[in-house]
Amino acid sequence: MSIAVVSAADGAAWESALLAELGGSHPEQPFTVVRRCVDIVELLAVAGSGQAVVALVDAQLRRLDADAVDRLTAGAVAVVGVTAPGADADAERLRDAGIGFFVASDAAMAVFGAVIAAAVADRSGSGEEPGGHAFADPAFATGSASGASAGASAGGVPAGRVGPGMDREAADQSQPGAAPPGKVIAVWGPTGAPGRTTTAVTLADELARLGQRSLLVDADVYGGVVASMFGLLDESAGLVAACRQAQSRRLDVEGLAGLCWQVDAGLRVLTGISRADRWPELRGTALQGVLAVARALAEYTVLDVGFCLETDEELSYDTLAPRRNGATLTALEEADLILAVGSADPIGVQRLVRGLGELRAAAIDTPVWIVVNRVRRGVVGAKPETELQAALHRFTGQSYTALLPYDRISLDEAAVAGQTLAEAAAASPLRAAVTELAEAICGVAAPRRGRRRK
Repeated sequence: MSIAVVSAADGAAWESALLAELGGSHPEQPFTVVRRCVDIVELLAVAGSGQAVVALVDAQLRRLDADAVDRLTAGAVAVVGVTAPGADADAERLRDAGIGFFVASDAAMAVFGAVIAAAVADRSGSGEEPGGHAFADPAFATGSASGASAGASAGGVPAGRVGPGMDREAADQSQPGAAPPGKVIAVWGPTGAPGRTTTAVTLADELARLGQRSLLVDADVYGGVVASMFGLLDESAGLVAACRQAQSRRLDVEGLAGLCWQVDAGLRVLTGISRADRWPELRGTALQGVLAVARALAEYTVLDVGFCLETDEELSYDTLAPRRNGATLTALEEADLILAVGSADPIGVQRLVRGLGELRAAAIDTPVWIVVNRVRRGVVGAKPETELQAALHRFTGQSYTALLPYDRISLDEAAVAGQTLAEAAAASPLRAAVTELAEAICGVAAPRRGRRRK
């Protein structure tokens, strides 16, 4: 059976001669050249249409990154890179993009045929190991392509707010694997602004005050406000820069630390997009790479994610569609724990019940803790705990994990000053409730103050 081949070389010299010879007579393994693409965009379109089985790409092809390779492989297309003769930099770039099979442009046609056949066999799940070397002759060796290493943990940075790029030397570089990977906590909630961002900000701050290195990430694809809550500039989104580096497999612990704001000794903040139209810059595959590095940087990474879990864009395109909510779904899938935040009023509880149903329908296996926010007697009843427990158990079969009281005055003070609750209103009952939640998550108890005798 003939193997359909598509290429994208951006005008490289090898393309014309190779495709002409590849489309000739090969009794042992026939090939059919489907199309020569001018750029990565056309290549993705052709691959998504199902016309190709394998794609030949030049190592210097513009916009060839991990996200593009993931989209090709998602369309069941094997990817083979072509390097300049003896160009180790080309091979390294292909490895960084996640391409495991590549061959030098001056190799014999038998080598090209063997590499393409091996890539196709690996893509179809034949059990062969993906290649990780530049193949120079038919007797090539295979190995595993390696991505960016997670690096070492960082911490111990002096207090004080430091702008992005100014604290690279502050991160402690320990040996990789010396400490267990950190945990990822995704703070999610249904539509209606139930207080996801407030909960995420306060939780990350309280975890840091319990002695845990914390990283707060604004991953809301509909426009986050974490930077505004800290009084930070939001012209440059640190998460977007981190995703770009993760796409090229160049993101490490030191680089991620340099993109964060150092808010406190144990708390870093990675700002997100401030405009909803920038959502294409937050790809799910790139966010997955960022979270892998974040586990090495912080003991707890707290994600503030968007509300929407829809995937209808897959039904609106004939090819592989961009997923606006892909970053949200990736965050929930990669998290070790999901905090589902709902508002303690009749409409908020109804939305929470429906949102939990959508979460189950998304087939996400991450454990879920229910956090009921803005608890007050006026809309719930004389005994909010009993009423909310009964409602949740009746409609979801679950119980709440935490009840967060409504403290508008303290939140207003913190918002005006650009501070956290611990800084603006240390005695806030809302802060005390989030502290108990942080203690339950990390297993560390906060020091209790004893009562003074008169």
